[in-house]
Amino acid sequence: MELKILHLYPDCMSLYGEYANVAVLRRHLEAMGVSVTVDAALFEDAPDFEHGDFIYMGAGTERTQKAALAALLPHKEGLKAAIDRGAVLLFTGNAMELLGGSVPGADGRQPALGLAGFLTEEEDRRDPGDAIAHTALWDSPVVGFMNKCSRTFMADGGDDSPLFERLSLGMGNQREKGAEGYVKGNVFATHLTGPILVKNPDFTDFLIRRIFAAKGWELPEALPVLPYEREAYEVTLRELTARAGN
Repeated sequence: MELKILHLYPDCMSLYGEYANVAVLRRHLEAMGVSVTVDAALFEDAPDFEHGDFIYMGAGTERTQKAALAALLPHKEGLKAAIDRGAVLLFTGNAMELLGGSVPGADGRQPALGLAGFLTEEEDRRDPGDAIAHTALWDSPVVGFMNKCSRTFMADGGDDSPLFERLSLGMGNQREKGAEGYVKGNVFATHLTGPILVKNPDFTDFLIRRIFAAKGWELPEALPVLPYEREAYEVTLRELTARAGN
């Protein structure tokens, strides 16, 4: 079993150590006997979307976010083709905003990739802090961190959905403790960082199941568990749940 991870702009879009998301996913897959190749695409590269099985981009500053958008725009159709063939995609932090119709710009909205049915607008306040998010896609809550100064608005009447139905701690797409993120098919996006897969082994397992399904591979009965990852998750969840209750 061979799999290619395409990591977009890890030199500039790893503001919160998001390169670790790729590292932990790779470790899990290799523990399952998968031969994993990580292809790092830099701004000057043409990303190999045709052969990417899992495509990832993390968070950056406002400046590097715009640079990532400029780098991706000439390759938009290749990314769309990868999405259409079922490649699994995860964008975290403000990389999420690039998928929609707009990102905050100097004069209001700046056109983005337009591959998802939402718009993002700048706010005059920044909302940094920890978060607990809940989804129907797997059983456990997700813990993480976000630092954004934007609001995301889903298109009316579309089939796009938030990845998380609600937050019990933190700022959602539009309001405190509201719905957050984006999901459609095998495309997943969230403002949560952390890095999110390191902090949430069940999210990692969920993505592995989607990857195996997309590749047509048979999933083993039990997925690997890395040392201390679930203990660390439980400690973080307890601490943030206590904070949410105050």
